[in-house]
Amino acid sequence: MTAGVNVHHLTLNELDVGAYRTFFKLKPPLRSEDDRSAMVEAVAAGLIDVISSMHTPQDEESKRLPFEEAASGAVGLETLLPAALRLVHAGSIELAVLWRALSLNPARRFGLPGGTLAAGAPADLVLFDADAPFVLSRFDLRSKSKNTPFDEARMQGRVLGTWVGGERVFG
Repeated sequence: MTAGVNVHHLTLNELDVGAYRTFFKLKPPLRSEDDRSAMVEAVAAGLIDVISSMHTPQDEESKRLPFEEAASGAVGLETLLPAALRLVHAGSIELAVLWRALSLNPARRFGLPGGTLAAGAPADLVLFDADAPFVLSRFDLRSKSKNTPFDEARMQGRVLGTWVGGERVFG
């Protein structure tokens, strides 16, 4: 048995929606701070063993509507690591727990050979500086969509390079 949660629900709560800001409109909707904290505790304890990006980008027009009419979803791939590192920097979970939930456990659940540095495993790697501060700008995202609840947020954790099958694909 496995359980998963997405990074948005681990790092944001219903109060972040503010005055019905549609970049925060997700499915399921953001919940209370008590619910968010309980999910973080469950990840730290290993009860929730997978963290996903919930990458469900929407076009600009579908998000620039009244809140009830706006599409649910947000960019998640490019914001996954710095958003998840918020939990480490806050002391809520350990870095090793985060990596298991982001990489090793999903690979195991899907029967993939990745998620490990074992001999013979694919050389899928991420080089990052966990402490590198930056302000996220949605306009700097490489995704075609730019809707992210982390626009203009202060973040820590910049990806410097990625390798897939031993070949550099970013950085």
